Amino acid sequence: MFESLLKDFEGELYFRNTTTDEAVRTVYATDASVYQEKPLAVALPEIIRDIKKLIQFANANELTLIPRAAGTSLAGQVVGTGLVVDISKNFTSIIEVNREEKWVRVQPGVIRDDLNAYLKPYGLMFGPETSTSSRAMIGGMIGNNSCGLHSIIWGATRDNLLEVKALLSDGSEVVFGPINANELKAKCQLNTKEGEVYRELIALIDNQENQEAIRNGFPKKSIARRNTGYALDVIEEMYKFEEGKLFNLSSLIAGSEGTLCFVTEAKLKLLDLPPSEVGMVAVHTVSLHEALLANLIALKHKCAASELVDDFIMEFTKTNIEQSKNRFFIEGGPKAILMVEFFAETEADLREKADNLIAELKANQLGYAYPLLLKDDAKKAWDVRKGGLGLLRNLPGDTQPVNLIEDCAVDVEDLPAYIAELEALLKKHEVQYSMYAHAGAGELHVEPMVNLKTSEGRALFRTILAETAALVKKYGGSLSGEHGDGRLRGEFIPFMMGDKNYQLFRRVKQIFDPKGIFNKGKIVDTPPMNEFLRYEADKAVPVQKTIFDFSKQESFLRLAEKCSGSGDCRKTEITGGTMCPSYMATRSERDTTRARANILRQYLTSNADARTVSMDETKEILDLCLSCKACKSECPSSVDIAKMKGEFLQQYYDKQGIPFRSKLIGNFTKQMRLASIAPWGYNFIFKTDFTRRIANRLVGFHPDRTMPLLHSQTLRSWFKNAKEVKDFASSKKVYLFCDEFTDFNDVEIGKKLILLLQKLGYQVIIPKHVESGRTYLSKGMIREAQSIAEQNVNLLKDLVKDETPIIGIEPSAILTLKDEYLELVPKYLQEGAQQIASNTFIFEEWFAREIDRGNINKEAFSSEKRLIKLHGHCHQKALSSLTPSKKSLSLPANYEVHLIPSGCCGMAGSFGYEAEHYDVSMKIGELVLFPTVRKQPEDVIIAAPGTSCRHQIKDGTGRIAKHPAEILYDALL
Repeated sequence: MFESLLKDFEGELYFRNTTTDEAVRTVYATDASVYQEKPLAVALPEIIRDIKKLIQFANANELTLIPRAAGTSLAGQVVGTGLVVDISKNFTSIIEVNREEKWVRVQPGVIRDDLNAYLKPYGLMFGPETSTSSRAMIGGMIGNNSCGLHSIIWGATRDNLLEVKALLSDGSEVVFGPINANELKAKCQLNTKEGEVYRELIALIDNQENQEAIRNGFPKKSIARRNTGYALDVIEEMYKFEEGKLFNLSSLIAGSEGTLCFVTEAKLKLLDLPPSEVGMVAVHTVSLHEALLANLIALKHKCAASELVDDFIMEFTKTNIEQSKNRFFIEGGPKAILMVEFFAETEADLREKADNLIAELKANQLGYAYPLLLKDDAKKAWDVRKGGLGLLRNLPGDTQPVNLIEDCAVDVEDLPAYIAELEALLKKHEVQYSMYAHAGAGELHVEPMVNLKTSEGRALFRTILAETAALVKKYGGSLSGEHGDGRLRGEFIPFMMGDKNYQLFRRVKQIFDPKGIFNKGKIVDTPPMNEFLRYEADKAVPVQKTIFDFSKQESFLRLAEKCSGSGDCRKTEITGGTMCPSYMATRSERDTTRARANILRQYLTSNADARTVSMDETKEILDLCLSCKACKSECPSSVDIAKMKGEFLQQYYDKQGIPFRSKLIGNFTKQMRLASIAPWGYNFIFKTDFTRRIANRLVGFHPDRTMPLLHSQTLRSWFKNAKEVKDFASSKKVYLFCDEFTDFNDVEIGKKLILLLQKLGYQVIIPKHVESGRTYLSKGMIREAQSIAEQNVNLLKDLVKDETPIIGIEPSAILTLKDEYLELVPKYLQEGAQQIASNTFIFEEWFAREIDRGNINKEAFSSEKRLIKLHGHCHQKALSSLTPSKKSLSLPANYEVHLIPSGCCGMAGSFGYEAEHYDVSMKIGELVLFPTVRKQPEDVIIAAPGTSCRHQIKDGTGRIAKHPAEILYDALL
């Protein structure tokens, strides 16, 4: 039936029975909730006319449209069997900013943090700040009435929403904004759908019986985060027109979860940027109750935010690559930390505010440590808090944290008592839990640990929500504070609000959307809350035999299941970071780390008969993964897609065979060894534009892509015969891993590194070893990589020690010794592999360490003034750090080093060479790296440790980037 939509539809539509369309629909079966339901179709409209066409189609075919932005909803708001309408790719325009009146007009796909980056030069910002603000979109924030970290001073989305432009259920356009009593009367007289909406709503709230039900049934007005059902209490209050207040139906649309209309534009109220001085007092407490009492004191001190993190989350920061760097401020073993933030115009004022708080806390014997964190240190601490949801997914086993009662809000004065009763409730059921987030707003995100893979767990899932609902009602609280009712809590709205109010909600839905074409089954008339869950109950899934060792992650499947759906992988280049480069270029959900983890999970749990069908779909979604490894560190759950992709591809090849091009790339070292017999012949082909383009096409590479050339001799050959190397000896020795790229292509870099270190007094030794295996790993040929790993560990385990480390030039090659080898070699080689890994360094890591030890100093280098722009390799960013590279290059007295704020360069080994990936590869480069390089004057040195990165910079900008070893060699006196 969807074929008729194709005519004049300018966006993308996925509904056919093809591998691509099935794969895309599978990806959209989940959000950040526990629900899973494959949609009938997925649409990515490009213009408003596309959305109107979808509305007409839905009316004609009794179909529901499911609006979707970033898909970070926790209550299943964007999951269902209808037609998912994803506005996140194309509706991303910032239309107009009014500095004087402090408002901005945006499309619903604009990301909150990206918006604020745009507004910063104006001195303005949009206030509501969810923990997902790096990917949360304005449309989704309106749908959920999102609040965030600073809601106690900046308010919720509803408080900052001036008007919405939307499409009603008949396809007509409407603007809901502030109007006075006379304008409201005029609206009610319109002979349109808009007029009908106003007339029917006013009739509903002008009824005294209904007003009484609203006043008696809704949560306490002292609770800012009251978002259960539709906001009839808000518009009923507006209808009084007291104190010059205006009537504004956008306040009803906020929190309606896309069930009443389709928002196409929003006018947002803006705030002045906060003062520049920002500081956080991290109040360490010995109990949760103590932290909540400290919270009440913090609020008296007019803080900007008061957020809680419990010991459960803090424990997981120890093993997360990124968050382990952010836990520096934690002293001892607190049961909870209350993060209290202050703004001030001067640091002295800031310290005074902090000191006053600390003094009162000490006087009340609350807390045992109170470190004050300023500026960037405070930001790092906030990252620990924001990573809470993802970090919790590192819990081993099938009993996992579930989004269930995480959104309940009470009056902040009631919070200590409510939480005490809630803890007793959870302990009664012998359930572990974590509590974190918005203490200052009376809402802690409580995450009980439940096994949803069992019937007993599902029953417990419902019982906990039912009993918590009764407790929340006892305190006059709201079952939903900012995450929405969706299909999770909708079933309990009649109990929470009373049947009269629930019928009013149903009437509101009927007024706006009589045929249920907007997100049917959310808020009202929802299915039972424990149906359509991600996991089948009591289904035994056999553990799959793998080549990689997945024991630390429990299994291949468990690693895929760790994805919480929180969407950290949907950041843009504006926010920064590396994960996920292909998504940053395409802005398509199918190209997110989340999509890859979810389709792998569904593939691994599908029936054996269906698996051969879903294998192709899985490969389709994994296709644009560059194996950059950023997810291993930047994903709070450490979902290592590069590892899983490699394992999956090996299984795919076992069934389908290895494609010729993959074999060619995997066997790179063999090809180069053969070509190096007559390097002039190889170079003639690839130096000449005509012959290169023909050769590229023959193997499936893009004709415009240049190829790395061969040196006249290999590095090993030079090293063996060079007199200056033979005649040099020193007590200071270091091993060099002669990787396959340096040995054949980047020989000059290898030579310069060796001569550099000799000049500094080190004897460089190239031990006996084979290639790294990186080319095999990159193409999913894991068995070959495993054989290489075993050979190298056997060859190096008795040589590489603390006093004789091994260093490498190419990050992707040397880091295999620290990363993949540990999970490839058999148990009897594990100890040796670990010893090698502990003493393996990227060249700059080792060089920076020698600087710190006083073994290398600046006197050996030029004092000429030079500026260096440094682009880091993805694997280095994920598994190591760029700090050593910056430190090493900054050693010469007047060398100034700036990090280019780029993610992945886009080449990623063979990825950028492959014809079908070339365009995406170049788009990734164009995000930050290419424009930055092009802006640099000729005398600025471009540095890039990665061989792929240097080739990408050359192809994309024409500039020649240098390895740090070259730069330091050239700087020698």
